[in-house]
Amino acid sequence: MTTVPTIKLNHGGVEIPVIGYGLGTAHFKRADNPTLDPAITAAAQTALNAGFTHLDGAEAYRNEPELGIALSSSSSRIPRSSLFITTKLYGSISSPSQALSASLKKLGVDYVDLYLIHAPFWDEKEKGITIEEAWRELEGLYDKGLVKAIGVSNFGVEDLERIKKVARVPPAVNQIEYHPYLQNPELKEYHNKHGIVTAVYGPLIPITKATPGPLDGVIEELSKKYNKSATQILLRWAIDDGNVVITTSSKEWRIKEALAVTEFKLDDEDVERVRTVGKEKRHRVFWTKEFKE
Repeated sequence: MTTVPTIKLNHGGVEIPVIGYGLGTAHFKRADNPTLDPAITAAAQTALNAGFTHLDGAEAYRNEPELGIALSSSSSRIPRSSLFITTKLYGSISSPSQALSASLKKLGVDYVDLYLIHAPFWDEKEKGITIEEAWRELEGLYDKGLVKAIGVSNFGVEDLERIKKVARVPPAVNQIEYHPYLQNPELKEYHNKHGIVTAVYGPLIPITKATPGPLDGVIEELSKKYNKSATQILLRWAIDDGNVVITTSSKEWRIKEALAVTEFKLDDEDVERVRTVGKEKRHRVFWTKEFKE
């Protein structure tokens, strides 16, 4: 079984594995549907059996029941204490306590390791709750031990500053779209200054949704140098850049390929080369209406 390194969060010694298996993108369900999708459960079970212990979900993905079945599967045989389960709330932001209760029931667990506000883009008058009020509710859930750590996703510096002014418990994580074509150094600097771990989704966009691009040749060269796939080079770059990386696939060989990035690292000069060349292009895939590029 692959041993995955961890990063210590600013919440009571909680440690997060540097690579997680995401239940979004390819696995999310487009509408609330009580019918279980066995393909989603099978994919999550494959990830668990391959060695993933960090599972990243969300109520918005509408597949927490499928993940719950995978987590309880006897085939994975992973004790709860060895798992790191993340989920997020957004549509149910008006009542974080009720949202978490529903998520825990669907997941079949007593607590989650990380609970995130999925995005800051709700209408506060319509929902009847502000970012500050939502954060205070998450702090209450943390105090009760229902979540081991709390954080946010898709938050910018201004949003984080709003939390900072009222927070008794600071955000442990901000999960954002991040890759060489979307580096956002100002936000990363803020994270580093305030002890917030950057978790990244969309790490493979330079080779999946943003080709052709200035990094094409660089990635090809590095693939040959390290005898690793383009996927592995980009995942390793995200980790060597100091982040936790979230990735996904339904294919067993790709899942194992992703986990294998823990077995090597890029030279510092190669990390910097990807960073520098990546800045020649900017490409966002998610939340494009909310973020004005």
